[in-house]
Amino acid sequence: MAALSSAKGDPEKGKAVFEQCAICHNSDSDEKKMGPGLKGLFKKEKLFNGKKPTEANIRARIDEGGNGMPAYKDMLSDQEKDDLIAYLKTL
Repeated sequence: MAALSSAKGDPEKGKAVFEQCAICHNSDSDEKKMGPGLKGLFKKEKLFNGKKPTEANIRARIDEGGNGMPAYKDMLSDQEKDDLIAYLKTL
């Protein structure tokens, strides 16, 4: 089933990608650092922008940035974003 996007990313590789996010985001709590803490991100009712925490919405936030966050659209490959999202689901 290639349509299952949850199998796309590798959480272990995503953890390494997250190192550059960890400057501004906590992974082990939802406490705000410079940006919001990301623990339980996919379990939240909604994101800080009011949208549901879906893969598409989180990928859009990674790509476009906003609210002080830089856009990572051209800084991360699609695979790195898949890995990062897979990792964020483990938090």
